[in-house]
Amino acid sequence: MTKKYTVTPWEVSGEIDYAKLIREFGVKPLDDKIIARIEKHTKDLHYFLKRKIFFAHTYFDTILEQVEKGNKFYLYTGRAPSGPVHLGHLIPWMFCKWLQDKFNATLLFQIPDEEKFLFNENLTLEDTKKWADENILDIIAVGFDPKKTKIFLDTEYAKTMYKHACRVSKKITFSTVKTTFGFTDSFNLGQIFYTSMQSVPAFLPTILEGKTTYCLIPCAIDQQPHFFLTNDVAPKLGYPKTATILSRFLPGLQGMHQEGKMSSSVEQTTIWTTDTPEKVRNKIMKYAFSGGRETVEQHRKLGGNPDIDVSYQYLTYFLEDSNKLKQIYEDYKSGKMLTGELKEITIAVINKFLKEHQARREKAKNIVEKFMLRD
Repeated sequence: MTKKYTVTPWEVSGEIDYAKLIREFGVKPLDDKIIARIEKHTKDLHYFLKRKIFFAHTYFDTILEQVEKGNKFYLYTGRAPSGPVHLGHLIPWMFCKWLQDKFNATLLFQIPDEEKFLFNENLTLEDTKKWADENILDIIAVGFDPKKTKIFLDTEYAKTMYKHACRVSKKITFSTVKTTFGFTDSFNLGQIFYTSMQSVPAFLPTILEGKTTYCLIPCAIDQQPHFFLTNDVAPKLGYPKTATILSRFLPGLQGMHQEGKMSSSVEQTTIWTTDTPEKVRNKIMKYAFSGGRETVEQHRKLGGNPDIDVSYQYLTYFLEDSNKLKQIYEDYKSGKMLTGELKEITIAVINKFLKEHQARREKAKNIVEKFMLRD
């Protein structure tokens, strides 16, 4: 029996079959051929690529063609501000930083504050602005180059964006939006129009440069439907199709089978970037789904299952040392390492990561304006 899952821009749940998702979404796998082509330009590969955390793409080959012709391309990613930032949000941003460093690329970072206002009845525009200000500190803390990073709020950069969004919206029918996103007649007008605003940053590289300039979007795969619409419109408006490079989801502490990706709505099984070391320890110890056996004796004899163990999954995202990761996998699978020991390693890795992130986040408070793009 096939397990059910849901992947949309607004909901991710269930145990996801990523190979099946590639077929359903009509995207391409990041195969060895294209990864070798990336490595030719970057000299080394980010461990997100080696471990297939970024696993699929659309039109990424066109970005590499631009690089090989000596042309620049832009990066574009975003964050819809409805609450604090958690570890899952950081994955595309961390990869964006690597791409920025390797290709000397300008990054457009969209804060669609109106999206969360439109899709969440409990949020006001004042709420989304407050969370945007907080989230921007986490964005800056990732380490982006202020000279090559432009962060903007849709409601603040609307003077530039709105006329381009109007041009996009004129090329998209209500029927297409309903089919793409599953909208019904009960959805408000802002929700229907919003995807037009999310398309605009893909065209801003060409607009800002005054010539055809390609755009690459690193994001989780749930955002891909927006960019199918973007690419349907792009040639009609004289823009190149935008490329995406797509990541898997960081699971919540209970695992994908229980709650899907890490989610702001499940606070106790989510690790926030502002969590204290004690909170991280308590959450992992109490909630992290284990691949261990019921007893120590069984575990020593039969071994654990790192493939379903959430602590091990987190190490694949945050432990850079691949040799150490391989050893942990083998020790846990053989029964040499117990679940408690694996959790302790994960706690140490996550807390080291967060300590460094939080220090940069504090420093970010003094340099926000260096990053902001405003009308």
